[in-house]
Amino acid sequence: MLKLLRKIVTEVRAETDLEAVLKLIVCRIQEGMNTQVCSIYLKDTTNKRLTLRASEGLHQKSIGSSLSQHEGVVGLVANRAEPVNTDDIEQHPSYCFIPGTGEERFHSFLGVPIIYQREVLGGLVIQQFDGRRYKETEESFLVTVSAQLAGIIIQAEATAAVTVTKLQKKSQVDRCFIGVSGAAGIAIGKMVVVSESAELDSVAERQIEDTYSEVRSFEAALEHVRSDIRSASARLAQRLGEQEQALFDVYLKMLEDNSLAGEIVKRIMQGNWAQWALSSVVIEHCRQFDMMDDPYLKERASDIRDLGKRILAYLQEQKGPQSIDLAEGSVLVAEELSPAMLGEIHTDKLLGLISVKGSGNSHAAILARSMGIPTVMGAVELPYKKLSGRTVVLDGHSGRLYLNPSTELLQIYQAQLEQEQQQEAELDVLKMLPAQTQDGVTMPLWVNTGLIADVQRALDKGAEGIGLYRTEIPFMIRNVFPSEHEQTQIYAKQLEAFAPRPVTMRTLDIGGDKSLNYFPIEEENPFLGWRGVRVTLDHPEIFLVQIRAMLRANDSYGNLRIMLPMVTSINEVTESIALIDQAVLELREEGLKVERPPVGVMIEVPAALYLTRVFARHVDFISVGSNDLTQYLLAVDRNNPRVAPLYSSYHPAVLQALKYIVKEAQREHVDVSICGELAADPAGALLLMAMGYNYLSMNANNLPKVKSVIRNCNFSEARVMLKKVLRLNDIEEIKTEMQSSLNAMGLGSLIKEGSFK
Repeated sequence: MLKLLRKIVTEVRAETDLEAVLKLIVCRIQEGMNTQVCSIYLKDTTNKRLTLRASEGLHQKSIGSSLSQHEGVVGLVANRAEPVNTDDIEQHPSYCFIPGTGEERFHSFLGVPIIYQREVLGGLVIQQFDGRRYKETEESFLVTVSAQLAGIIIQAEATAAVTVTKLQKKSQVDRCFIGVSGAAGIAIGKMVVVSESAELDSVAERQIEDTYSEVRSFEAALEHVRSDIRSASARLAQRLGEQEQALFDVYLKMLEDNSLAGEIVKRIMQGNWAQWALSSVVIEHCRQFDMMDDPYLKERASDIRDLGKRILAYLQEQKGPQSIDLAEGSVLVAEELSPAMLGEIHTDKLLGLISVKGSGNSHAAILARSMGIPTVMGAVELPYKKLSGRTVVLDGHSGRLYLNPSTELLQIYQAQLEQEQQQEAELDVLKMLPAQTQDGVTMPLWVNTGLIADVQRALDKGAEGIGLYRTEIPFMIRNVFPSEHEQTQIYAKQLEAFAPRPVTMRTLDIGGDKSLNYFPIEEENPFLGWRGVRVTLDHPEIFLVQIRAMLRANDSYGNLRIMLPMVTSINEVTESIALIDQAVLELREEGLKVERPPVGVMIEVPAALYLTRVFARHVDFISVGSNDLTQYLLAVDRNNPRVAPLYSSYHPAVLQALKYIVKEAQREHVDVSICGELAADPAGALLLMAMGYNYLSMNANNLPKVKSVIRNCNFSEARVMLKKVLRLNDIEEIKTEMQSSLNAMGLGSLIKEGSFK
């Protein structure tokens, strides 16, 4: 049965036409399970009926007949979302005869639901003449097949939905594909699909005798690619900061002799032709990275694959990747976006980016955010090869794509896009004004940064400080640990840009979903493993260099605050502070007149939550990392599409925890701030302000909206809303109450219904 399952899945994945997929499934199952009938019923989204879409064994003229989803045993399978196994279908209380199918000849019946992401798509049914109950092993197999095929059916349905011609009636409009947000924003435009002609998987093995000539061919192709990357970097130089430019240096370093290139040359010298040597080395490296759990390291596979394709294109005597010509209003679609690919695009005509593979950790996503181009990553179900010229609505806020958009949907998103553009222009006037409520309460708004480009954007939006500078970003875009001198220069730019306003620098926070390719951390459960302050305390030499660099950079500005991530015990705090004091003493002995800056901790895990007051007695400030805290409280990985809908900052447990932290910090008269998605949500910002948070830190793009809402509300009304919300125990009830309160406060036009998550 396992062999049969593999065969079915392999064959079906090769088909793109929905009807062919369904026909192949029923044929293979009927044949492989030695049963007289196999049928697939799918739910019609327009009339909610179950339609017989394919069958091997029933009369073919009955294909297309349907029954209510509350009708018959098939309807029972779909409604209960569980198998039905009977030896005499006609005796079943839910039996409903469908004329013309010929099913009256068959007595045994086994039906299992086809379910995809909690939604019942239909049912998979087998039948046969003799009245016997199917074995448990047969039932288990059919359930397994159904689970495996659900995603393939969805993909085939999607392809069918977007490949209808203009003369045909659209089978479905507003077709939604879900990915993850790469860069926020909305884009409405025509899709331009970029495909790679050089395929690494198709290269055949071949032995050669003239290895030196083959090496020369490879090195020539290599130099072409190096030149292309330098050109791409230069083309984007005006739009990127120094650190973003460094991503192209990462590409170039991969091509050095002691890296990929060296391995490929070695394989050529063993008698293999250059194309196969390149292909085999690249595929091996990609396989190793693909097997890693760490999202950032996984993304390095796409970088290596992209480089391999570019070299192969030159080896195959092509001209290599060419600049991509775009018409006005284009949305670029690729299987895997890469920094080099972005360098080949005339970005002035580009509205949005879509990558079928990849995540928000990819280098392409980092660059897209830096350039302000709305981007969706990881749209794995998108049948992208058939989409050139199609209209798409790209929602970079939610990571959703809509194909074949209806007039109504286009109008909704066009209005939202125009509103965002208008709001941006209107909010620009708030830049120099304080975030102060109408009854006189001021809420300082800070920003989260990681790249130099973030700094200027933050200043343009009127940020009053940096609540979280992610120091791991400069580490992640290099191939070695940056030196003390390099770190000093990086930190000085952040401090100088904001002086005298505060800049909160989080010490190196690697592990979990952030790792360094030159300092790999391989764990079965990285989120509960060696990460944050645990790493830096185990490697004080790394920690001390970073602290010394921060202190050196701060010598001229005096606006540094140091924050410790992922603390879970008081010992971690006191040990870290002792190392900071050691760094201060060392620099003083070297002749620098440095002072120890304010030191704080991040509350990110439940253990730290209940030690807030203890921490507050030893530190100068408390900061809440609400994203991780929510993730740990709810045991939900928000990057996992299967459980991401369970992640909500408005969960009653999360809100109670956030309120508790403020109360505990206030008892020790210590300021408390928050950096996370909830602070960037205007509705959430009002709740946090009402709770008593002293500062809110967020993405710079959200700051103007949050400031506008604060300036249009009364603090006393926000407090009343908070009291009502904290009495509730259900997320949907909380959101309903909040919307009602916001409307009563006159903020309904600024915070639309359902906009908070």
